[in-house]
Amino acid sequence: MLSEPLLWAALLNNLPIALNPATASAILRCIKGSRRGFVIFTPVAGQGDPNAELAEIRNYLEPQIMLEVWMTKPGLDPGVQAQELIKEINAFDQEGQGKSLIIASGGDGTVGAVASALRGTDIPLGIIPRGTANAFSVALGIPTSVKAAYTNLILGNTRLVDVALCNDKPMILLSGLGFEAGMVNKASRELKNMLGPMAYIFSGARQLVEQQPIDAKLTIDGEATEVHASAITVANAAPATSVMAQGFGQVIPDDGQLEVIIASPRGRMGGFSVLSSLAKSAVLKNSANNADIFCVRTHQLSVTLPKPQTMVIDGEIEETDHMTVSVIPDALKVIAPIRLSP
Repeated sequence: MLSEPLLWAALLNNLPIALNPATASAILRCIKGSRRGFVIFTPVAGQGDPNAELAEIRNYLEPQIMLEVWMTKPGLDPGVQAQELIKEINAFDQEGQGKSLIIASGGDGTVGAVASALRGTDIPLGIIPRGTANAFSVALGIPTSVKAAYTNLILGNTRLVDVALCNDKPMILLSGLGFEAGMVNKASRELKNMLGPMAYIFSGARQLVEQQPIDAKLTIDGEATEVHASAITVANAAPATSVMAQGFGQVIPDDGQLEVIIASPRGRMGGFSVLSSLAKSAVLKNSANNADIFCVRTHQLSVTLPKPQTMVIDGEIEETDHMTVSVIPDALKVIAPIRLSP
């Protein structure tokens, strides 16, 4: 009689059940030694045809990786799906015989939810970016062209990166009060569908005109200070296009620290000057030289607000009267290109 694990493996991978015991054992060893990829696929991501994109994913990856696709559903957090998969992977990969990974195929919302579920595990996160900004992919040097993204997954180089907690919620990119939150809030789904990545530039221009300074009390490394600022941005990882995070010219996702940027421009022209300085820093990869910008690296900080303000955490908007952020070093394993030293 065939063993239950062999039956399960054969059915899972749509393989014929071998009757010869030696052949059955060989098949089982082959399955256990193969890479298994669970794709969490968001159909509404991007502007392409999801059926064609999914067919392309299968066409490129299945010769190298055994795939199982889980479709995201409205009202269901992709992170919950990832947690179910983690249980299945842990059961199959016991004794270190498996090589499973979870692949997030969608925008930054899908990637962030899956990454949050995977933090603290040894299961690699693969990414096929199909969103508007694909900020996390860009920050880690993961190609945003789909064919190059497939190649990255097949090569399989892994990199440990930090994960932050913002108000007890996992954060892989950044959180922000003031300008950053208003910009993201104005970049509606309709605007992103029409303009793509340009939606954030358009909404940023609108926000620059409308942004009002906020009062806040900050505690960084135990030292408290009060600020009157137009933007408070805390970054764990961010591409150059996340301009408000570029106080140091680049955000390092695996240094065990958070980049904190506080912008306090005086008037609209001061706001343009701040944005120009930060954009220049991103291009030149050096620290911003502007008296209205304060930058610091820290492991944690807290912000207290006299009244609730709009805050963004990895693209999600909420109202809050405080922001507490801390970093968890090397908490996430990501399939990403080898990082070259600057």
